[in-house]
Amino acid sequence: MQRDELADFLRRRREAIRPAEVGIADGPRRRTTGLRREEVAMLAGMSVDYVVRLEQGRSSRPSPQLLGALARALHLGDDQRDHLFHLAGHRPPPAESVARLARAGLVRMLDLLGDTPALVLSDLGEVLAQNRAAVLLMGDHTGLRGDRRYLAYRWFTEPGVHAIHPPEEYEHHSRQLVADLRAAAGRRPGDPVVSGLVERLQAASADFRRLWAQHEVAVRRADRKTLLHPRVGPLLLDCETLVTPDLGQQLLVLTPADAEARERLQLLGVLGVEEFPWGSTDTPLQ
Repeated sequence: MQRDELADFLRRRREAIRPAEVGIADGPRRRTTGLRREEVAMLAGMSVDYVVRLEQGRSSRPSPQLLGALARALHLGDDQRDHLFHLAGHRPPPAESVARLARAGLVRMLDLLGDTPALVLSDLGEVLAQNRAAVLLMGDHTGLRGDRRYLAYRWFTEPGVHAIHPPEEYEHHSRQLVADLRAAAGRRPGDPVVSGLVERLQAASADFRRLWAQHEVAVRRADRKTLLHPRVGPLLLDCETLVTPDLGQQLLVLTPADAEARERLQLLGVLGVEEFPWGSTDTPLQ
């Protein structure tokens, strides 16, 4: 890690960005043309103190997640982003991987939620991070590759994933997934990642084609669903979805909707993943 070079690079990039470029009003009392440290911290989802220590060369080595958040906050180009990773002592990941890093602030929230299952999703339904409680409930989905990493693709192409929900909820979940994907496609017109995913889903699933043609649009916010866990039984859960300002990532929090679900979640925490390794290869997450 090249602390001094990293500190100088971050400071100069912060000073080079005009507030209007990141949606911040440039008021008359502003004494600098660039961003303030607290503004960078807000945009990156990290503490002001950590931004200060980074710019003063006093910080520990930032994680790839933190670097990805800083790259987004500072609007770094590909070369600048790679330079940032090199200065911090990390190998630059592919551009697509950087975009798929969970925001640092959301990852911290996962830890704070403790025994409450929670996960970070991309706007296309890819699981970017999970806490232990979510892994116990649904399996680890952060290592999936290709189209299987998208919730909608697994739901419409792998019938086995439906087993986690009661049959009477299938249509609701199908419509919800398609409406959310339609909203993402509207926000990202011309994006080959989105259009390619939609084309492959249309080719693979008649059910998806039927729902896509109905042009329903809805960003997931709140919902109630039943998850059928093979070890502890059905759990009625309230699902709250918090989205980032740019709608690029979502924090999904699952809380028990009744006393029975609460007791079963507690039992699952006691059993642990070693007791019942729920394979992520055939487990849905929706």
